[in-house]
Amino acid sequence: MPHKIGFVVVSSSGHEDGFSARELMVHAPTVSGWRSPRFCQFPQEIVLQMVERCRVRKLQLLAHQCLIPSKVEFYVGQSLPERLAPRPAERFRRLGYVSLCDNEKTGCKARELKSVYVDAVGQFLKLVFHQNHVNKYNAYNQVALVAINIIGDPADVSDESDVASREKLIDHYLGHSTEDPALEGTCTVKSDYISPLDDLAFDMYQDPEVAQIIRKLDERKREAVRKERYDYAKQLKQAIADLQKVGERLGRFEVEKRCAVEKEDYDLAKEKKQQMERYRSRVYEQLRLHDLMDAELMRRPLDLPLQPLLHSVSPHHQQLVPSLPPPGERGAGSHLADPFLQEKPSAPAPDASPQCPAVDQPPPTADPPPKTQVAGAYSRLWSHREGALLALYEQLSETPVGTPREDLKNTLRASVFLIRRAIRDIVTPVFQASLKLLKMIITQYIPKHKLSKLETAHCVERTVPLLLARTGDTSARLRSTASNFIQEMALCKEVRSLQIIPAYLVQPLKAGSSAHLAISQMALLARLLRDLGTEGAGFTVDSVMKFSARALEHRVPEVREAAVRLILGLYAQHRAAVLEHLPPADSATRKNVLYKTIFEGFAKIDGRPTDAEIRAQKRVATEEAEKRKEEEMTALQGQAAAPRELQARARARALQEKESEAAKAQDPDTPGGKAAPPSAPEIPDSRCLDNLCIFCGERSESFTEEGLDLHYWKHCLMLTRCDHCRQVVEICSLTEHLLMECDKKASFGKCHRCSEAVVKEELPRHIKAKDCNPAKPEKLANRCPLCHENFTPGEEAWKAHLMGPAGCTMNLRRTHVLHKAPVPPPGFSSGLSSSSSESHVQLTVWPARPPQQGPARPVPWELSDRRVRC
Repeated sequence: MPHKIGFVVVSSSGHEDGFSARELMVHAPTVSGWRSPRFCQFPQEIVLQMVERCRVRKLQLLAHQCLIPSKVEFYVGQSLPERLAPRPAERFRRLGYVSLCDNEKTGCKARELKSVYVDAVGQFLKLVFHQNHVNKYNAYNQVALVAINIIGDPADVSDESDVASREKLIDHYLGHSTEDPALEGTCTVKSDYISPLDDLAFDMYQDPEVAQIIRKLDERKREAVRKERYDYAKQLKQAIADLQKVGERLGRFEVEKRCAVEKEDYDLAKEKKQQMERYRSRVYEQLRLHDLMDAELMRRPLDLPLQPLLHSVSPHHQQLVPSLPPPGERGAGSHLADPFLQEKPSAPAPDASPQCPAVDQPPPTADPPPKTQVAGAYSRLWSHREGALLALYEQLSETPVGTPREDLKNTLRASVFLIRRAIRDIVTPVFQASLKLLKMIITQYIPKHKLSKLETAHCVERTVPLLLARTGDTSARLRSTASNFIQEMALCKEVRSLQIIPAYLVQPLKAGSSAHLAISQMALLARLLRDLGTEGAGFTVDSVMKFSARALEHRVPEVREAAVRLILGLYAQHRAAVLEHLPPADSATRKNVLYKTIFEGFAKIDGRPTDAEIRAQKRVATEEAEKRKEEEMTALQGQAAAPRELQARARARALQEKESEAAKAQDPDTPGGKAAPPSAPEIPDSRCLDNLCIFCGERSESFTEEGLDLHYWKHCLMLTRCDHCRQVVEICSLTEHLLMECDKKASFGKCHRCSEAVVKEELPRHIKAKDCNPAKPEKLANRCPLCHENFTPGEEAWKAHLMGPAGCTMNLRRTHVLHKAPVPPPGFSSGLSSSSSESHVQLTVWPARPPQQGPARPVPWELSDRRVRC
């Protein structure tokens, strides 16, 4: 049967100080193993020599948590190669290789145990280590190996078993069976069976002394089975199972003691040592009471130092175990009615099944209340688990004041251990009972017995990570219960001053975390940030913003939205500090929808318009401007009706006069007996009035119907808009408009001194003051309602006054004309025609009306050298 093979280290490529390859010869929880030199060259090699030539069946490697090689090759040889021998590589035969994971998923906190099944014969084993995996903990590019285990059987035994197997197979096919048919149903051990006690995990996590005892008991169990003493074998089986838990616990205590020594905490190391000795003594005493072991193995731990694997642990190479006591010497009560690891309580607890405590439960030095609840807490029935927690609640509540402080601490820590287990329970009542017990310990038990804050910190630090994990539960009820309890605990005065919970909440979310967990953590952080603030409560703007920045990259949309809300809430209180952790608010950043939302939220908090609001305002302003323009055009079309009617009448009058003149020229019976002279002045036809303003005489191609309306409304020097009804009227008739036509005509009266329209409320004062310029009779002078001056009478005088260079100074429309045309002589009206590509115009003057006397034809007055800009 394959078993563990001992070996020694023959050679290695090198090692770091304190981590020699000879460390691989010892299997124990506290071994450090081999470690390559810093910045070494690859590959690295280690050669092992087994205690005898054997057939290797299984190889086991325990890798380091962070100094991990990418792969390890295996070679087996019959003899050790000499360095000077030719082609020494031929002495070894390659078996293959195994690849090791980079351990990124566990954060380099776990060790990989790799098992490889082989079938090779030899006495030497060579391991070749290749380039290391890169991680932040491996600063010197090293590789390491914590332990190696070789399982096989001697080569001569394996050869004999192979021959026997082949002969048995031949006899089976030939029909020659030499075995007794009555033995066909007998259970036999398989030839390739490997005992769990030979597994590497057994030695690496077991106390070495307990491991030896377990192996002795296992031998006794197999001997009892051979002698058909099944009751005794059953008792040994139970004892082995319990001792395995004892060995694991003692192994863990040994590791803790070693860590305390490295930290130079010798008080803790001494306490751990004494704790191990007391626990080991109780276990050995129970073994002695049940007569399971003889006195030879009941030695102190110092009597059995760690020994290298220089010998094989095969049953064929061990001495015979002491003979079993005869059946008659063992009484009926000597069997293990109860497990020897659990002392009998004074009052039996519910569901006191014969089970031992968990491996990681610290053995109490006294008899605290949790000791009687362990069995119930580990029951398969959830009602018993809940009952054990509630019973523990009552016992802790009734603990009298004055109990020794050490007992109080042990009770508290044991209770926290049971609470941790119950928090992970999937049954809601058990989970709620654990929260009830934890709350009582923090708010009542610790203050009542005046324990230090260290005990409160221990309770919080041991339970908060588990509670946070439960906030990601699939049950909405459990998520809510866990979140509410964490919030309540964080606000508790005993916990708030410790500032422990905020530190857990601002830890960055993992990329692969569940949606429920991430959402719950975001919501819990927002609530506690609102309740605690960022001043002296554990939260800082820097930590919260770093957490939120990572949350903005989470794959769940709800988490990203919660992060946005968290940042906006923090910005309302700490504007400058928040902006330091965000990219600049430029157009490139705003392309990200999340950052765009964040910056728009900042604008709302500051009272500034957002980008969307600015665009909306511009759109509204544009629409209002267009609407005003349309209203102006509508009003223009309505108010410019009078000028258009005047222009239409002028065009009709011109056409009528032309037809009349033409008729007179063709009729021989005209008065005077003669036809009109051929050189009589031509009256402009209707086409001459196109693109022409009949008031100012300006002509332009842009003077379409709409263009003329705009010209009348804003630019014509002869027109103005009434300030009271906004109608376009001629300046020369503004006074008559105010007194006779305006919508506000009732508000005006006429001054008999200046003949102008004055507001009735001011008319008495105006008449009394006599400050106005007296008007002359209409036949003697025109009266300007803008500048209140009298000037030469006549229609052409109005044009000279309103359009001339020295004309009316109160006509505001004159400012848009850079150069003014000279005033035409009285008796003429002007027309406008385009003559230049430089937007200049040329004025051609025709008679305003046919001459009254004389046949002479006036010559058109060409102002070719006088130009006016449009």
